[in-house]
Amino acid sequence: MSSPRRVTLSPTSSAASSAGFGAGSFVVGSLGGGSSFSIRSTLSARACLDCFSPSVSAMGAPPAPRQHQSEPATRQSVQSPPIATTAVFSALVERAQTQYAKSGDRYIGYRVLGDGPIDLLALNNGSNIWIDRDDEPHWAHFDRRLSSFTRLIRFDPSGVGLSDPLGAGELPTVELWTQDALAVLNAVESEHAALLGVSDGGPVAMLLSAMYPERISALVLMNSSARIARDDDYPCGIPQHLLDRFVNTVSDPTGGEDRVDDLALLAPSLAGDPEFQLWWKTAGERSAGPTTAKALDTLATAFDVRGILPLIRVPTLVMYRLDHPFLRPGHAHYLAEHVAGAKLVELPGRDHLAYVGETEPLLDEIEEFLTGTRGGSDTERVLATILFTDIVDSTKRASTAGDRLWREQLDNHDRMAARQLQRFGGRQVKSTGDGLLATFDGPARAIQCGLAMCDGARQLGMDVRVGIHTGEVERRGTDIAGIGVHIASRVQACAEPGEVWVSRTLTDLLAGSAVTFADRGDHTLKGVPGTWQLFKVEG
Repeated sequence: MSSPRRVTLSPTSSAASSAGFGAGSFVVGSLGGGSSFSIRSTLSARACLDCFSPSVSAMGAPPAPRQHQSEPATRQSVQSPPIATTAVFSALVERAQTQYAKSGDRYIGYRVLGDGPIDLLALNNGSNIWIDRDDEPHWAHFDRRLSSFTRLIRFDPSGVGLSDPLGAGELPTVELWTQDALAVLNAVESEHAALLGVSDGGPVAMLLSAMYPERISALVLMNSSARIARDDDYPCGIPQHLLDRFVNTVSDPTGGEDRVDDLALLAPSLAGDPEFQLWWKTAGERSAGPTTAKALDTLATAFDVRGILPLIRVPTLVMYRLDHPFLRPGHAHYLAEHVAGAKLVELPGRDHLAYVGETEPLLDEIEEFLTGTRGGSDTERVLATILFTDIVDSTKRASTAGDRLWREQLDNHDRMAARQLQRFGGRQVKSTGDGLLATFDGPARAIQCGLAMCDGARQLGMDVRVGIHTGEVERRGTDIAGIGVHIASRVQACAEPGEVWVSRTLTDLLAGSAVTFADRGDHTLKGVPGTWQLFKVEG
């Protein structure tokens, strides 16, 4: 693990060192700084801070490239920037027509502001493109500064704002929002992307960086973390019972004795501002209903992407505010220590929301990081979800059936497996004789495909074992190699007949989804160091 390069900024200073990127086509994603974090109402600031403070103190293929100018933008930092009003920002807003990208069977709404030489994608789990955002002067100023040197792209993920809703019983996942982001990148013809993940947008940005290194030019993380909950090997996290209380109280529209003031927690510098309080409440109520808000908050507190940090090889900047009310510095230090070559920057301020408080040091860092000389990335090693299958007792079945009948049974199996791969978007790498190796862009589709293959095999009078793992693979022509492939193969060997087993990595990536798992204990995988916790997919 490499040591972080650390820069400390005073309230009026900016970092002097360049991150070293060229002014090509970049995209920044900022998920998690939005106003629909929960349902808004007049709440108790003291109760909110009491909820966290005691424990905290105690513990696809790219499209054709779009042509850009090569000259980087320059800005002069000022101590007290004027706040943009709606009237000032309206010229940009008038040109920003809502458009839609197709992500699976959903339409994802997005808008584009400005025409700078750098693409800047702003992801958000809240009201991201509708007019309430432009009515808020602090956010309008933040966007105006970004759009002064970029082509600013904003969108609502599935289930939020102007995008299509989730289906009945469907929950948002990091994987789903990653696919939404890709759909928007393709729709705006952005060839490369630099991603900014703010708060719970960080996991989406990190997963996208690991899965699609050929599409990602840089990664910026602000007030983010690999996970939010405390664990035995993650002491800087927040105890789970406090997170559960937070989710239940802020998403309860009926009110209750333990209501908390999320505004005092997320934007303490504006908690006493009546105009911001009104906007915050109104915007949150419009962007998501109670059930959706609770699902979003559950996702924001349940993710764990620690396993993919070593797979991120794009230039990375990690930033956090020194006086943050609940996100301890250990979160940022953990990211910087586990992402190769990451640069760590401490910023002044105490607000969780990126667009309020002392924003100029943050904006200066973003601009400097994105407009230096271009760096390279390794496009031969990528993150993939790997699926192995194996027909149970294939040797015995072949001996009993005879060559001709066994060949017919294998052909029926192969046709069934091919249909399921096509149905769920998998790519067959090769046949293993009595099974197959395939890859998927995400774990949910791989699990669905594995379950369908087990069902299809039973209809053919046989059983298969399925093992799935998400990890780094090395592309070798049409084949793949690497430790991730070996792990998936060993997981499959442990599975019981007719069952789909997965590694712990998948359960962490699908935290908050509708998929359920049964713990099958720790296992020693042949040729793989350590012990591995495996799970059976139950549905």
